[in-house]
Amino acid sequence: MHRKMMLSVGALGTALALSACGGAVDTGTGQPADQADADARPAACDEENPYLAVALPNLTNPYYVAMKRGFEEEGEAQGFDVEVQIANDDDAAQLAQVQAMLQKNPCALALNAVKSEPAAAIVKAANDAGVPVFTVNVTVSEEALTDQGASIVQYLGADNVAGGTQTAEQVLADLGADAELKIGFVTEPDEVPTLLRDEGFEQAIAANPNAEIVAKVDGNVKPDDSLKAATEMLSGNPDLDVIYANTGPAAYGALQAVQGKDVKVYGFCAAEEPLTEQYAACVAQEPEDYGRRVVQQVRDWADGGTPEAEILRPLKMFTTGETPAPGEVG
Repeated sequence: MHRKMMLSVGALGTALALSACGGAVDTGTGQPADQADADARPAACDEENPYLAVALPNLTNPYYVAMKRGFEEEGEAQGFDVEVQIANDDDAAQLAQVQAMLQKNPCALALNAVKSEPAAAIVKAANDAGVPVFTVNVTVSEEALTDQGASIVQYLGADNVAGGTQTAEQVLADLGADAELKIGFVTEPDEVPTLLRDEGFEQAIAANPNAEIVAKVDGNVKPDDSLKAATEMLSGNPDLDVIYANTGPAAYGALQAVQGKDVKVYGFCAAEEPLTEQYAACVAQEPEDYGRRVVQQVRDWADGGTPEAEILRPLKMFTTGETPAPGEVG
């Protein structure tokens, strides 16, 4: 979930040549109608320690450090040989890493994509190699999957709409259901999960007719970028009452920006950051648990089970005086 961009075919170079369109697609699921065996069980799953390929965006965000630990520890417990590749927030690099892992005949690919739209080419590459794809955290664009003629077995992640809704409801509970509020967002406009978080927040905050969203800035899911974006937003909107930061790194940046100002920060939790009167509430995901659950889902599928197409996990709410535990992050 990072850099603001939309990759063209040229940006991914010849790698995207793998993503030629398929035939008719069930647009509800992204399942190509002429690709019935896209999630067929590879023979590699019969090995004593099946190889599980895992692709993550970075290790600079504590979120992915926790997720990597979950994949590795649960993978060992479930008898998988797990390889985790880190893309350093580069879509083309992630595609190349996955292509290299596909050459090793994995039982399955667990994909936390860098970006929603370019990830469809990664899914297509796995489909062409006969390797099923389990996605986590970052949703792969359904439209892009349709364009690629690609499909996934399962998505597992936070209930992002609910997370945004919980946060807005806490704002209303703390500051008043009819209080005059000017709200700014530190968001990431190019990712499905963050857009869903924004959607949930906006729908819930609309219960207060006096609450107005006056600005949205791109924090790029990085603390330094979020600090810069939030500082500029505050400069242009000095009457802001609330900043809604929809990722952990955005919350870090926003907290630095509001020092000395009468502005409250709400959003998705910054790792192990205590909640204060100014940093009044946050909701947390559990990425280590997500990694463990994806491995469990792959194991169950490899053993003949039928996975749910989508698993949405609830988020934990923390308020003033509480501190998220290690691994409970936005």
